[in-house]
Amino acid sequence: MSYGHVNLKLYVMNVKRIFFVFLTAVLGGIVGVYAFVLFVKPDQEIVAVERPVVPAARYASMGVAAPVGVPDFTVAAEKSVEAVVHVMTKANVSGNGYSQNNPFYDFFFGPRGGTMPDRSPVMGSGSGVIISEDGYIITNNHVIDNADEIEVILNDRRSYTATLVGTDPTTDIALLKIEEKGLVFLTYGSSDDLRIGEWVLAVGNPFNLTSTVTAGIVSAKSRSINILANRNQPMGIESFIQTDAAVNPGNSGGALVNTRGELIGINTAIASQTGSYAGYSFAVPVGIAQKVVADLMEFGEVQRAFIGVQIVGVTAEIAEQYDLDKVEGVYVSAVTVNGGADAAGVKEGDVIISIDDVKVNTNSELIEQVSQHRPGDKVHLVVKRGGKRKQFTVVLRNSYGSTDLVKEKEGISDLLGAELRKLTDQEKAKLGIDYGMKIVKLKTGKLKQSGVGEEFIILKANREPISSVKDLKNVIASTDGGLFITGVYPNGQVAYYAINLQD
Repeated sequence: MSYGHVNLKLYVMNVKRIFFVFLTAVLGGIVGVYAFVLFVKPDQEIVAVERPVVPAARYASMGVAAPVGVPDFTVAAEKSVEAVVHVMTKANVSGNGYSQNNPFYDFFFGPRGGTMPDRSPVMGSGSGVIISEDGYIITNNHVIDNADEIEVILNDRRSYTATLVGTDPTTDIALLKIEEKGLVFLTYGSSDDLRIGEWVLAVGNPFNLTSTVTAGIVSAKSRSINILANRNQPMGIESFIQTDAAVNPGNSGGALVNTRGELIGINTAIASQTGSYAGYSFAVPVGIAQKVVADLMEFGEVQRAFIGVQIVGVTAEIAEQYDLDKVEGVYVSAVTVNGGADAAGVKEGDVIISIDDVKVNTNSELIEQVSQHRPGDKVHLVVKRGGKRKQFTVVLRNSYGSTDLVKEKEGISDLLGAELRKLTDQEKAKLGIDYGMKIVKLKTGKLKQSGVGEEFIILKANREPISSVKDLKNVIASTDGGLFITGVYPNGQVAYYAINLQD
């Protein structure tokens, strides 16, 4: 055997020995581990990972606290519902009294088709706001207009017969009174301080759903929608607060309140093609309503004040037409002779920029500020004339052209110099008419100066039918100095007279 063959044999034996030792070591390790686990059993730490379970449905309850930033209306609502009442009316009128296309009656009663039978009772439903603990209540004039009976129902269901204290058709405000003490009432807020975008609540009785509260924001201020002009109130004061709070028929006369529960407006109308809410509602500002109520309480009549100008809001077209340097203010297109503005020095062509430091850019803004004053009050105007600013102090006057305040027992008799009464049924039948006011006594005054004779029967004034002294007062209150009356004498002679109330 050679030397190389012996070395190869030794090498193979060594490899086998090494492999056997390695295999023995591995098997020994496995047996040792198995024996350790089997007999010793060490403590084991088990970690469990839980998966969150998402329920398929949840309860719809809110948490204890409302989300931050969401307005809280509960305090304002609680204050308001107790002070807002349900006003129920009954009127025995002919179909002519509730005309088919009257926007106020459509809002109040809903759209109607056809005509109403003569002398059929008409039941109405609206809202009102208690403003004093002793039972004074604000509502809309159109809610109680022509009503023969007025019932007021409180939120606690107590019922009262209400007395009509007075009305002002030019602002669509009326004042009622019930005999009770200790009533919950709303305090006045400030409509002048309202800001566009501010939250408000509308409280009333839409569709006879008592004590209904809706929320919205102030969408616009000093809005004119010509609803009073459509109801034959050419001198109507329209400077409505526009909101998107839901208002429907039955809300008329209800409260518009701020988040503090203060009264800031009287809900009056909606803009709608259907008679139901369509996104826009309008309220008389409390600044106007408060002054009307104060006048009715103190004088029995509204003390309407006038500057004595005809105005138009300045637009780009107006600015170009009259060569104005800026689109702002209201343009004075005419000045009433011997009126307050004329006496102060205001001239045609002036542009009124502000009144009592309140900026005005539309007719309704200016009228709203003036309507909060009485005849004899002074207002401060800033006007632009020839590009320069000038200041004037204007003493406001009444519709008769003076600075006097007029009381209910005065007015028509003293101004016109006549005592009037309604026609009897026999007089109506003889002349073939169904309304009118007869002059039973004529003394020195506007009528006699214009040639009107005794026993003349006034049928219309400024094209408005006259069937009561109240009708004549309303026409005079809405005119700016001129009165055109038509009528007939007992012998059938028709006559017409033009009367200047400011002479």
